[in-house]
Amino acid sequence: MPAKRTGPIDRGEDPIAHQGELAAAISNTVVKALARTTGRGPTKAKTTLGDNGVFVVLEDTMTKGEHSLADAGEGQLVLDVRRRWQAVMQADVSREIEELTGRRVVGFMSDNHIDPDLAVEVFVLEPLPDAAPEPGSLLPGPRRPHGH
Repeated sequence: MPAKRTGPIDRGEDPIAHQGELAAAISNTVVKALARTTGRGPTKAKTTLGDNGVFVVLEDTMTKGEHSLADAGEGQLVLDVRRRWQAVMQADVSREIEELTGRRVVGFMSDNHIDPDLAVEVFVLEPLPDAAPEPGSLLPGPRRPHGH
C-alpha cells in the first residue's frame, strides 16, 4: 500500500495519481528554481518520492558558457560555481518543496556532473509523526512486519 502523502495537493484522490502529480509539480519547481538562479533551467527532470525524501535527477543543466568552460578544461570551476548557485537557491527551493509536500525539509543536498551533463537535488523530509525507526535506519520510516 503506498504511503499516504499530505500537503496542499492532497485532495483525496488515488494515492498513485497523487504521487505522480506531486512528482511532476516538484520537477517543475526545481527546474524553475534553477532557471531563476542560473538563467537557464534543465531540459529534463525526473522526481522520485520516498517515505522521507525527494530525489530529483536533472539532465542538460549547463549553460553555453559553462559548456565552453568545461570544454576548455575548467570543469572544476563550473562545478564550484554550480555549488554556490545551489547554496543561493537552497532556502527558496526548500520552502517550495515544503509547500508542495506539506512537510518540513530537514536536509538539502545537491551535486552536478559534467559529462554527461547531470545534476541531482535531494530533499530529506521530516519524518511523519506516526513513523517509527526501522532496524538499521537513521530516520524513522513506515513499520513493516518482521521477516519482510
